[in-house]
Amino acid sequence: MDAFYASVELLRYPQLKELPVVIGGGRSAIHDALEALRTADLANADPSEPEAPWDAAAQRAAMRRIPLDAFARLSSYTGRGVITTSTYAARQFGVGSAMGLMKAAKLCPQAILLPVDFEEYRKYSRLFKGIITEIAPLMEDRGVDEVYIDFTDVPGGQREGGRVLARLIQKSIFEATGLTCSVGVAPNKLLAKMASEFNKPKGIAIVHESDLQTLIWPLACRKINGIGPKADERLKSHGIETIGQLAARDPQWLMDTFGQRTGAWLHAASHGQDDRPVSLESEPVSMSRETTFERDLHAVRDKAELGAVFTRLCEQVAADLQRKGYVGKTIGIKLRYDDFKSVTRDLTIADYTADAKTIRHNAGLCLKRVPLQQRLRLLGVRVGTLVSADEAKLSKTSKEHPDHDPTAMLFPDD
Repeated sequence: MDAFYASVELLRYPQLKELPVVIGGGRSAIHDALEALRTADLANADPSEPEAPWDAAAQRAAMRRIPLDAFARLSSYTGRGVITTSTYAARQFGVGSAMGLMKAAKLCPQAILLPVDFEEYRKYSRLFKGIITEIAPLMEDRGVDEVYIDFTDVPGGQREGGRVLARLIQKSIFEATGLTCSVGVAPNKLLAKMASEFNKPKGIAIVHESDLQTLIWPLACRKINGIGPKADERLKSHGIETIGQLAARDPQWLMDTFGQRTGAWLHAASHGQDDRPVSLESEPVSMSRETTFERDLHAVRDKAELGAVFTRLCEQVAADLQRKGYVGKTIGIKLRYDDFKSVTRDLTIADYTADAKTIRHNAGLCLKRVPLQQRLRLLGVRVGTLVSADEAKLSKTSKEHPDHDPTAMLFPDD
């Protein structure tokens, strides 16, 4: 999806289209503006008419009427927040995801600042994915704004090399949601992911195996999904900046330099090789919650405040697990100090859990294993080694009752 979070917000605030918009804060400004509109509506209402309810529909209509000068601006932001995403108009100023809001304010002070609304984004995520599966049922969910589709057997899917199907998907999503997306068509997931970035926004790019040298090899190594900043720096230290230069390296040299597994993968990826199938069932590896403080907190002097935040994070993770039907047995914490250095600690407990108190207790044990002399900038809680709650119950029953037959209730004796 194209600038997904920002695009969803522009559906609510069409008056902001074509303007630089950053998602990451500004909740109080929205609240104040809506309250002002509500007060004005009540003052101007005919007293003889019954009072109209200020329901969700009325609030949505009011959002479209918020004047531009009522929105928060990046220039007035103070704090430690980071950008979740931004509109393409904001990106032209060098403002992008994961950038600190204070830094972004120097690059684009006039940008409008909107709060994050994950519930709204999840709603539109379900919508666009439902539309896709009606057209191409073999879909791999890759998060809130991205999917892989295997359309090998979709009737007419191969017309114009997949372009006809891609246009149909774009048209169907736009008509149902007002949102745009970009599509990459290729023989495998690795190349399709890269192709989806070629013509954003609203783009379609088709990459055949024969296009490897002309379309893929001139690109920077970072364009390969899986090569991060550190790996990219290591490659550059060996004079490897483009995918073509990586492809030219001897496979054995890559394995000797980067390790057997990573070296083999680098060689395969640089030659456009990827045999991963589209996975129809995607299970989360872990669930976590974290928060960046408005000011650095000290473990002793700000103990009460930190304790309250820590408990809340544990409760939020527990609620996430319970809502999605998962339990986990690896519990961990993440800290970021005032010098931006981060540490993590975790432990594995005997039984699976989604209980807030259990998570809080064990996360607290992890906390005792890290130095707490420095002030803290960020605190996070994580639960991993996840399985479905039903699977955990069945496993526990089998351990407690070795002779128990889980199919007994399905096929009882006569």
